[in-house]
Amino acid sequence: MKKVTLAILVIAPLTLINSSFVAAAKSNETKQIVQTQPDYDISVSSAKREIALELSRQYTQILPTLQSDINRYNLTVNADQVLQSSGVATKALHKSEQAIRSAKGLSTRSAQSSAFMRVENPNLVQFRLADASMLSDWQQGVSPLFAFEPAGNDKDWANIEAYDVDGNIQLLDVYQLPDRPVFVVELDKQQTIREGLAVMREILAQNTDSAKPLESARLQRSAFKSADKPISTTVIKQISLQDDQEPWISGAAEVYAIVNGVNPSRDEPVLDIIEMPYLDYAEKEYYPNQVVIHWERYRWAAADMILMEHDDGTNYKELATALLSAAETILKSIPDPEVQGFAIVATITNGILKALPDAWFTNDDDFVDAYYTLQEGETYTNHYGSGGNARATFKPLVINPR
Repeated sequence: MKKVTLAILVIAPLTLINSSFVAAAKSNETKQIVQTQPDYDISVSSAKREIALELSRQYTQILPTLQSDINRYNLTVNADQVLQSSGVATKALHKSEQAIRSAKGLSTRSAQSSAFMRVENPNLVQFRLADASMLSDWQQGVSPLFAFEPAGNDKDWANIEAYDVDGNIQLLDVYQLPDRPVFVVELDKQQTIREGLAVMREILAQNTDSAKPLESARLQRSAFKSADKPISTTVIKQISLQDDQEPWISGAAEVYAIVNGVNPSRDEPVLDIIEMPYLDYAEKEYYPNQVVIHWERYRWAAADMILMEHDDGTNYKELATALLSAAETILKSIPDPEVQGFAIVATITNGILKALPDAWFTNDDDFVDAYYTLQEGETYTNHYGSGGNARATFKPLVINPR
């Protein structure tokens, strides 16, 4: 899907903590990846570059595993599993994982699952054959390239860097699919966004009284059930996104929504994060029947919804903090929110856009579109977002108690 532009929320350059995949040495007939340079700050893109380079050099070792796991039904494999199955040490990969997690504001600590064992965070790095059309040539022995998505705005990309199996750099066209197989070193978008949105929800709850409204909403739902009262919601029945020329290396999108309103019991913003994992490609109709707004969460019968897409450069802690700070600042600047009524919701949304640094408006990978003033009980058929990039049908849904 083309990550269409209306300009919002592009995270400033992020840095990583550790360098990895620097050199390889042979020990006990097993290839070992050895860190030979001191740690230094690098970007997520630079981390993926080093992984791509080292994997090109390790291709002979990882080939059998790739051949057993890559097929027409599955073009993606987990990096850690490939390296472990191939007898390649994964210590450096794990260091890169920790660095990437730190840069993206995700957990870098192991989870305590019992008194006897700790569970590591899921691996985020994966390898993807760029297109199914490459499968036959690769299976017949054509040596692949190892590439990665460059940093920054895709409109500014001059080329795609890739490495051949000898570690030599090759420059590929941004939009023209290569005529030889290419493995893309990338982040597992589903896992990354799942963890990232969890981080955002936690921060939004911790830094405001949002935890109280959430508990209040649960109590209300309990009260509704006991009193046989229905719950008012709005669902997305259908949604599609426009397309434009897209770099072949980007793959499927991962979209989520930020629903914005005002707390029903106090003058503070409410920001709800909604996962939309089905919304992968443009020019395709999706029929999710997904609940996106619980109206008991909002003071007035109106809310705004911003559609966002996962980007490798996003630091979810910084994103959540910036969203919250901008919304709170705008709301506090309004002397009497009740005077404006639900019109204040659009004011908050516009304030979020205007309050963010100019540097956040340079990459079109994050913002998709925005819906202003979605009202409770209203049906919107083939309704376009403010930027004309998203088209959706919203319908009210009253959920009755059991």
